[in-house]
Amino acid sequence: MALAAPERGPYAIGEEADCASVEEAFEALSAASPEGWRVELIEGEIRVVPPANGEHEEIVAEVADQVAGRRKDAKLRTRTGLGLNVPGVSITGKVVPDLVIAPKGSFSDRLEYHDPSPVMLVGEVTSKSTAEQDRGPKLRGYARAGIPFYLLVDREAEQVTLYSEPKGDRYTRLSAVALSKTIALPAPFDFEIDTGEF
Repeated sequence: MALAAPERGPYAIGEEADCASVEEAFEALSAASPEGWRVELIEGEIRVVPPANGEHEEIVAEVADQVAGRRKDAKLRTRTGLGLNVPGVSITGKVVPDLVIAPKGSFSDRLEYHDPSPVMLVGEVTSKSTAEQDRGPKLRGYARAGIPFYLLVDREAEQVTLYSEPKGDRYTRLSAVALSKTIALPAPFDFEIDTGEF
């Protein structure tokens, strides 16, 4: 069965929608999405996101490899394609970051979307279809969830930013470098990501 995506903006959920109907719509779209596509509900908009291109996946894999090779804490694990329940991003709060770093065993249940409290770092690599959500709604949502670090690889801006010290719906500290430079991840990581490898 082939599914064609219409050329229009995301579906926005109105204030009058209740959580049950939004959850039902989300589940129906998730079930109907072609393999490799993912569905997210971010600040009232259901987005069906196409599979990432090769460059995007190479960057995600490179960050994951660098973390695995340089981590000081052997219990840290890097995951891709893991769903999180991020309160405040939407009614249901369901998002799928490009990268999640958390201690081993943090997500050993059978849930598809997990409590973000064990997450130490979440990462996103922008693409044309997701850049605005990565820079805005997800940034605010990850801060509200209290995720200590948000690593944003912004391909369009050719910049990598590490957000830290969440307070309310924003991160109070950030450091940014141009792509091709190194960016330091502070404790508990204590190493640098070499973006020249992207």
